[in-house]
Amino acid sequence: MTGPAPAAAVWGGVELLERAIGYMLGSLRLATEADYTAPTPCTEWDLRALLDHMNDSLEALQEAVDVRRVDRRSGPAGTGDPVAALRDRACRLLGGWANDPSGGDVSVDGRPLTARVLTSAGALEVATHGWDVAEACGARLAVPEALAEDLLRLVPLLVTAHDRPGRFGPVVEVPATAAAGDRLLALLGRDPYRRPRRARR
Repeated sequence: MTGPAPAAAVWGGVELLERAIGYMLGSLRLATEADYTAPTPCTEWDLRALLDHMNDSLEALQEAVDVRRVDRRSGPAGTGDPVAALRDRACRLLGGWANDPSGGDVSVDGRPLTARVLTSAGALEVATHGWDVAEACGARLAVPEALAEDLLRLVPLLVTAHDRPGRFGPVVEVPATAAAGDRLLALLGRDPYRRPRRARR
């Protein structure tokens, strides 16, 4: 990033991460073992692979608060219950950041990043994959509007043209009057109006 740093208010930090995790936990209530082979909006992953990725991401955020450093790479897929593991990680993660003793910078692959920016980026990923989980389970669980509005302000700062294709798909066109949650998903390469791949009965 170049130029002046955005106002601190844009970066919601731990408070934003807490809200995103709350939304994600609601999505996890939908997931059963029978859903683990279901496709997800992340075309290379079924739900089990997505849950393993989410566990890995939360573990990296835990490392950030524990040792102020993130330099790990994705680990092997878990062998236990990925939903239970993710719930446990989420609770421990929030406790760690809520009691963060230093609030100082975190080294990410050798580069310093403020804790506020790191946890805000984590919130964007957690909320996005929370929606992905619900969609894979055949449900539509909208991102709460207030949360989506706050995350929308972060997208131009965290997602660049270099992230497409790769981390995100092309922007999906939606009406300017669309709900904040739908606009957020569209910017992140998801079609908020597409029917879930497997409609839940």
